[in-house]
Amino acid sequence: MNTTWSRFNIASIVLGFAFLYLPIVLLIIFSFNASKLVTVWGGFSTKWYVSLFQNEALMDAAWVTIRVGVLSATFATILGTMAALALTRYTRFRGRVLFSGMVFAPLVMPEVITGLSLLLLFVAIGLDRGFLTVTLAHITFTMCFVAVVVQSRLVTFDRSLEEAAMDLGATPVRTFFAVTLPVILPAIVSGWMLAFTLSLDDLVIASFASGPGATTLPMKIYSQVRLGVTPEINAACTLLIAIVTVGVIAASIVNKRREVQRKLDEQAAQRG
Repeated sequence: MNTTWSRFNIASIVLGFAFLYLPIVLLIIFSFNASKLVTVWGGFSTKWYVSLFQNEALMDAAWVTIRVGVLSATFATILGTMAALALTRYTRFRGRVLFSGMVFAPLVMPEVITGLSLLLLFVAIGLDRGFLTVTLAHITFTMCFVAVVVQSRLVTFDRSLEEAAMDLGATPVRTFFAVTLPVILPAIVSGWMLAFTLSLDDLVIASFASGPGATTLPMKIYSQVRLGVTPEINAACTLLIAIVTVGVIAASIVNKRREVQRKLDEQAAQRG
């Protein structure tokens, strides 16, 4: 029975991973296809990457996407961290339930509702849709994810470290930057990476918030895919996968090194 279930579990895991990642692998492989037909292998070639970088429309959309992702992830990380601190450190204040619900509402709200609501807001205040509105929409959408990640780290944070720093004469601001921030920095970096990835991937909310001069890469790819998949699209998606993969690996390495250094510092302090 155990052997049977083990084989069944292994087969389920293999099929699950194949279902998730096999299409991505095929997309990457066919981005190096020499043939113009995306379903027929015609030999290895990198000409579609050259053609991609010569496609001004796709490159402009990619540049807009990267700028929106960096700005929205940065501001979402700042606001999400502040929200997590408020919810963790101040457990009782008037309107806490309402504030918590407003922070985490985008987690469960359908993207269509969020996008339509933001569109109505921008129209009501007379804000022209463009780069700014897409950035504001992505900040609103991704801030809650950062707050969840940072709050989960703050819940397990040892408050005695802050108390010891303030007993030694450090101000609350200095205590935060010298003690709290280094400890929760891995969670903040993870939150930034998550916000940046969600911004790169978003199509629905950007479609409501964008204007003629702010077309993101997912919107551009979707508009072209409706007319047929081209090898340039495969190349663009492969580059996006590479960017996200490199970013995740780099963040993991940095967080791992910080965690190892923190443990070494704790051991040194205990020996001292």
